[in-house]
Amino acid sequence: MCRHLAAIGHPAAGHLLFDAPHALCDQARTPRHQPVGRTNPDGWGVAWYPPSAPAGAPPDHYRTVTPIWDDAQFVATARAIECRALIAAARLASPGLVLADASNAPFVAGPWAFSLNGFVDGFGGDVGAALRDAITPPRHAALQSDTDSEVLFAMVLDRIDRGEAPPDALARVMHHVTTMTTGRINLLLTDGDTVHATRWGNSLFTRGPVVASEPLDDTDDWLEIADRSIVTLDAHGTRIEAL
Repeated sequence: MCRHLAAIGHPAAGHLLFDAPHALCDQARTPRHQPVGRTNPDGWGVAWYPPSAPAGAPPDHYRTVTPIWDDAQFVATARAIECRALIAAARLASPGLVLADASNAPFVAGPWAFSLNGFVDGFGGDVGAALRDAITPPRHAALQSDTDSEVLFAMVLDRIDRGEAPPDALARVMHHVTTMTTGRINLLLTDGDTVHATRWGNSLFTRGPVVASEPLDDTDDWLEIADRSIVTLDAHGTRIEAL
């Protein structure tokens, strides 16, 4: 299980990651809505899109196996980040998976950054093999970790490459996975201009240009996304549809 968030509209990285009352750092150590696991100690990562970066450029990217609450060195960096969008995740690794920087979300490919909050049942066996077989050979060869997150990201990218709109690609990957097995599958995808997020089994909330596993504070203006829904955040606002 993980905790993750994303935001557009020139978000304050330090606030989202460390300074808000229930920032990602606090969510990782003391989650309030996490059904599996007491903490998220297996590292974390963040990707951000500098305001001056051209459209289609990859985000800047940082990942570590250090728990986010012990990563004091990055706090000052986060407070100095200027960006037009951000995505971050704190990890609780599934049993048996490798703890390595490359195994931590967010995963990045071209302009896209991605996170999975949850797990795919049976991924260590036949289900994982079948999902890997569904990826195009170049993306299969490029996998750098043993995680279900990276495989689902590759499946989403294959569909986008074939011309599917990002929310459709997420929804169809969800359908593909859930016809094979069960799991908690909250997907989070951004290109720096738009954020798409699914809720399937884990908590998800939004307020303004932010979507997160848990509210970042105790105000009552956070909207809980209904289970089995997909939410899109962009310059036009927030749209929610059933999956």
